Amino acid sequence: MLAAVMDYFSSCWGPRSPDGHRGKGSDAAGRQEGLLWYKDAGQLVTGEFSMAVVQANQLLEDQSQVESGSLSLAEPGPQGTFVGVYDGHGGPETARFINDHLFNHLRISREWSLKPQIASVGSCCLVGVICSGSLYVANLGDSRAVLGRLVKATGEVVAMQLSSEHNACKEEVRQELRLAHPDDPQIVVLKHNVWRVKGLIQISRSIGDVYLKRPEYNKEPLHSKFRLRETFQRPILSSDPQINEHRIQPSDQFAIFASDGLWEHLSNQEAVELVQNSPRNGIARRLVKVAMQEAAKKREMRYSDLKKINRGVRRHFHDDITVIVVFLDSNAMSKASWSKSPSVSLRGGGVTLPAKSLAPFSAPAQLNSTY
Repeated sequence: MLAAVMDYFSSCWGPRSPDGHRGKGSDAAGRQEGLLWYKDAGQLVTGEFSMAVVQANQLLEDQSQVESGSLSLAEPGPQGTFVGVYDGHGGPETARFINDHLFNHLRISREWSLKPQIASVGSCCLVGVICSGSLYVANLGDSRAVLGRLVKATGEVVAMQLSSEHNACKEEVRQELRLAHPDDPQIVVLKHNVWRVKGLIQISRSIGDVYLKRPEYNKEPLHSKFRLRETFQRPILSSDPQINEHRIQPSDQFAIFASDGLWEHLSNQEAVELVQNSPRNGIARRLVKVAMQEAAKKREMRYSDLKKINRGVRRHFHDDITVIVVFLDSNAMSKASWSKSPSVSLRGGGVTLPAKSLAPFSAPAQLNSTY
């Protein structure tokens, strides 16, 4: 996946900086209220943004980041914005690794003997890059990017999905898996009314999950619930992303990047209408709140009672939810205004990085797409 993303975004990235990070401002860390972290508003070189994360799992498995500013050490270099939403599963390790290293080689072999369950940990990966008037989206798994486009004739906003979910609940994904594994009648299994790849996992593409990509990791000492009865000759899950380019139009108002925890409770159209009809400040937090209200309603409980439930137990009511809303301000995206905007480097959960030039990403030669 990483090599493919790197190739596609090569026009935007330049040489790598020594430490690879930058950020600015004491307020950039956002705020924490119980299990909710949020950054209500911030300024990017391409416009404003809002960001929020709510934890449901015992350990937060969602990771995310926003990077904005110079995309190269070269002067003059391209300016742009990078958005990442990483929805981990089985544990937080892979999503954290992606958040820290994205285009580095994901190594697990050294940890296999000490921590064999690392082979069953993985993450969805949704990346957006705004550069030179285009929005590039790369996706693995079932996170989603949705564009809000204004219809001038009516003043309404319509939703335009910019990514496709790689989830076995979709017929086209099951068909793709069957075509790729014609000799395996159990490649997708309906288990407890949920379609799963090999009866184990819903997503068909991911980073990590090497127990379903390399047979040498699908054996003892891996836990028996992850081990297959028969070995496999080719990867069951894919690491290849779907990559789309969208040329930004004047009617394009904003883009929502979110993990599936949001989309389980809100439709694309409901989400864009909420953004369009609400103040920009705090809109990501507002989306998270509405999703949690819907989760409470489905369980016939009050939202105030849901908020009192501790992490871990909370997962029975809703998933971790990460939301990043990026506003596509045409004035802000003009080259004249880029130099006026501060650089931003923010991690979901409040980790702010040192003020440096944004690290353009380079895939190392030893990158193995299996991961």
